[in-house]
Amino acid sequence: MLGASLNKVSDYFKSRWQSSWNYSLWGLLIFPLSPLLGAVTIGFVSLITWLKQSRKINRRPLNWGFALLSILLIVSAAFADDKTTAFLGLFNLLPFFLLFVAHSALIQTFVQLRQMAWVFVIGSIPVIILGLGQLFLGWSLKLEILWVVLDWTIAPGGNPPGRIASFFLHANTLAAYLTIVFILSLGLWLEQWQLFIAYRKLGIRKNSLPNRQFLVPFIFITVAVITNFIALIFTNSRNGWAIAIFACLAYALYQGWRILVGGVAAIVSSVLLAAFAPSPVAQFFRQVVPAFFWARLNDDMYPDRPVALMRKTQWGFAWSLAQQHPWTGWGLRSFSKLYKAQMNIGLGHPHNFFLMLSAETGFPSTLLFCALLGWILVMGIQLLRKSKYINTEDRLIFFSYLLAFVGWLLLNTVDVTLFDFRLNVLSWLVLAAVCGVLHRYKEQDRLTSHSN
Repeated sequence: MLGASLNKVSDYFKSRWQSSWNYSLWGLLIFPLSPLLGAVTIGFVSLITWLKQSRKINRRPLNWGFALLSILLIVSAAFADDKTTAFLGLFNLLPFFLLFVAHSALIQTFVQLRQMAWVFVIGSIPVIILGLGQLFLGWSLKLEILWVVLDWTIAPGGNPPGRIASFFLHANTLAAYLTIVFILSLGLWLEQWQLFIAYRKLGIRKNSLPNRQFLVPFIFITVAVITNFIALIFTNSRNGWAIAIFACLAYALYQGWRILVGGVAAIVSSVLLAAFAPSPVAQFFRQVVPAFFWARLNDDMYPDRPVALMRKTQWGFAWSLAQQHPWTGWGLRSFSKLYKAQMNIGLGHPHNFFLMLSAETGFPSTLLFCALLGWILVMGIQLLRKSKYINTEDRLIFFSYLLAFVGWLLLNTVDVTLFDFRLNVLSWLVLAAVCGVLHRYKEQDRLTSHSN
């Protein structure tokens, strides 16, 4: 579709699962704009996959772990003081476990990883355009079609004011979304750049067909990366900035671009010194670094912030709740009510998913969840290092998904992405993509071992 990388032939797509995967891609494409239509499509694909591949799904030990986790979460809800709210909170987790399990059976090839990454990037363009118009042109939009089929609400000036949010509820939520898309788009850009250079080295002229074939997707992904990064800057999210910089450094190290690593490190060091160094040093660097960056990092942009709104206070309170009810927690969605009773300030979550899960469901559930995620990450890194399983041209896209997975983990140590439906679905699909490829190559490894 966009370049030769999307036209590769794969035996997988000659199989009976091609139509299900195509429907899933269409659902992903419209998902940011219409969560309902996208979710119905993706949910339908998940159901069909469950029905057709139930035997494979039921044999996987990782899925047993998520089944056990589901039981622990239900038990936790049964012991909550507010059982109704706790059971409602399960809908932020259990359906996404099913989505993950189904799509980890559906996604098996690197071609699928590329296609899904392209769809992520293409779907983000309208979000970015509307967001930039919201911030710089004062666009205001209230569009409803059949109630929730299409429901866009865009406040002029952003939410909070001065921070781009597009039709996401908050700038931080948009930043989390853009961070995942930015990481995948940067991986696609590097891949297209390598393909473009490879064809040039073969001596193909600039106006020949193969060059034009790579030029269009390269230009598109270049524009997408730049606009995504610009939008991420104007979310004014420190978490988004940090993870985007981390991703750039990770790609530079992976590619062996030491000069770029040094340049990024120098820029980051200058910003940090402008924000946190002693006054004489900080004043020197503030002559170069815009206040937009350093004042946001050290909170000079938002002085006199209430103590109850500081992450340190929220994390301490969540940890104390976890210690009081270590086995079953206080019940899902209980943090906000308890925090308001103690601090007299309404707060949806403690800005750390793992502390929130410990406080609301107990340590056993949290440790099991972390163990499952840790297993996927460790096995993914091991697979990446085993070159006999992955072709050189496929290693970069798999690395991109692992990096997006790590970015999601880092985001959830300083925020909670659970409560935005769009972001939750996209996050679990990234995880399913990593896991699906893992299962396929582990199966190949098992078959090879038996044959030997």
